[in-house]
Amino acid sequence: MTRRSPATILAAAAADLDPALHGIAPPLWTSDAYRWADSDTKPDYDYARTVSPNRDMLADVLAELEGAAGGVVTGSGQSAALLTLLLLPAEAKVVAPHDCYGGTYRLIRGLEEQRRLRAEFVDMSDPDGFALDDAAMVWIESPSNPLLRLTDIARVAERARAAGAVSVADNTLPTPLRQRPIALGCDLVIHSTTKAINGHGDWFGGAVLARDDALVERLHWWSNAAGLNATPHGAWHTLRGMRTLSVRLDRQEATAGRIAVWLAGHDRIAAVHYPGLAGHPDAELARRQQDGPGFMISFELKGGETATADFLGNLGLITLASSLGAHSTLICKPATMTHRGMPPEAQAAAGLGPNLLRLSVGLEEAGDLIADLERGFAGIG
Repeated sequence: MTRRSPATILAAAAADLDPALHGIAPPLWTSDAYRWADSDTKPDYDYARTVSPNRDMLADVLAELEGAAGGVVTGSGQSAALLTLLLLPAEAKVVAPHDCYGGTYRLIRGLEEQRRLRAEFVDMSDPDGFALDDAAMVWIESPSNPLLRLTDIARVAERARAAGAVSVADNTLPTPLRQRPIALGCDLVIHSTTKAINGHGDWFGGAVLARDDALVERLHWWSNAAGLNATPHGAWHTLRGMRTLSVRLDRQEATAGRIAVWLAGHDRIAAVHYPGLAGHPDAELARRQQDGPGFMISFELKGGETATADFLGNLGLITLASSLGAHSTLICKPATMTHRGMPPEAQAAAGLGPNLLRLSVGLEEAGDLIADLERGFAGIG
């Protein structure tokens, strides 16, 4: 079958998913249990914690978008990350980026403290600059959250394969519409579907997609055993939200590009981190492995913590909150919000200073957002 475009995959009515009435929107199956014809013949759907038509629908769409063999839909992005780590044997070594999302850092460190795994956090900006000799899993986050640094996914996945390690890519920020890590060589892809995939700021969710059927089977076993599967309602809600992902992402990305250029020329700004800027150190890599620079920007203010507090306190349209990818524009201070679980020395090593801000661009008019940012700058004492 010819590969369909992402926009078509997302918008397809899928009337065949409603075998009873053939509605253009799939139904929500809320039952926790399904009838067996007899006690020895297990039906396709028996118990909703284990299997759900709504989860299968969402997993199938995500798998087609990612080019995966299949996957599992979980209750949150963090449960997706946990599910991925449950594939490892005791005390296996995980190599992860030192500038990864704070929740990922906290989870890996917490499991290391329990001696369930061994962790090494490294700078992945040089894909050949760190050792993988005894690694069992290599965790990739590109672009990184919040500094939007890029990792050469194809090269790191190649090195992981040569070392006998499983490669995992967190694809939450770019989404499969802008980046497909499995095509670049990764074994697993994870998402916090809470973010851009749902896109409406009103539901938690996660997903893990796998390159081959054997990994898919192991994911299903562990997600059932650990009770990590999403509710049918959550899967239905997320599929409903992601129907508009292609148009939302196009709009958000266009606005983010305009704001990034404006910020780069502002005298209150010390640095702007956005892969779409010509001066970004990873601009060429972004063009090579992504289909667009995305909707996220991070920037550093001049003036330290006092200036940062003044700036945030004077914003009106843009909301100070710790999520991203929704319809409205959100800003956060990673050092004290999304990454507060990282100790100061780990934050410093990752480059997370007190004047670094992360901007998740929404669907508002670019001019209105720029005016609000200017209002924030005007409030700096």
